[in-house]
Amino acid sequence: MSDAQILDRGYRRFEGERSGVRGSMRSVAWHTTRSILGLGRPARHKVFPVIVIVIAFIPALVFLALTAFIGDLLEGELRPEYWEMFGFSFLATVAFTALVAPEAIVRDRRDRMFSLYLSTPLSRTTYLLAKVGAVLLTMTLIVLGPALLALIGFTLQSLGPDGPVAWLGVMWRLLVVGLAICAVYTTLSLGVASLTDRRAFASIAVVLVMVGTALVSGLLVEEAGMSDNWRVLDPVGSALELAPRMFGDRGEEFQDVSTWVVLLGSGGWAALGSALLLGRYRKLAAV
Repeated sequence: MSDAQILDRGYRRFEGERSGVRGSMRSVAWHTTRSILGLGRPARHKVFPVIVIVIAFIPALVFLALTAFIGDLLEGELRPEYWEMFGFSFLATVAFTALVAPEAIVRDRRDRMFSLYLSTPLSRTTYLLAKVGAVLLTMTLIVLGPALLALIGFTLQSLGPDGPVAWLGVMWRLLVVGLAICAVYTTLSLGVASLTDRRAFASIAVVLVMVGTALVSGLLVEEAGMSDNWRVLDPVGSALELAPRMFGDRGEEFQDVSTWVVLLGSGGWAALGSALLLGRYRKLAAV
């Protein structure tokens, strides 16, 4: 004879803390960050993010090591400008944008989790804001981290800006341009990735957009003889050009491009990626 019992417990009111939409967004952003970095997942999911982060910091670490041994020599032309650190981590940034960032939204659609998120206080917009925020802040580790490390390292070696006001000025400009670059890359990556629920296809599409636009802009300017302003068709190049412009300088390929055109081009790519992402998810079925 079985000892099983059926107990009528009825319904119980939830007595825990209700964090609402903000709490839901924080939770989604946190778990998205963990997923991107492979935290809480098998080791194979951690390998590539770790490699990308290491590659991003290698140039800054090399310059800091040289500073420790031949610091006097770095006071001349051998010393890089702070904004050049964004270019030194270029390959790591592109790898993260194309191969890591799409995982933030592709995995939810692949695993049929998107509809479950919409059963919470989250709407489509707040869900996307949480995802974009998670990718953007994670990307700052790769884009902004090396530049800040170089600033701190040079300062400790007495090669940094003169005085606290100048130091804070450099820090502020690095933060602004770093976040701006991350915003362009994040919206572009997620916008393109929203077109598919396969990570491999999303990564290939992001690579094709980034490489294809760079080739087209180069052909228009160098082969067709069109205005240098057409270089802003390259989202990667136009976003990176924000760094020297913030420090009163200009990149080699953008010498004849005005600052407002660079701002318009970078902002346009961010707007295009955002519009594509929002438009795609507004049409995406919730079931």
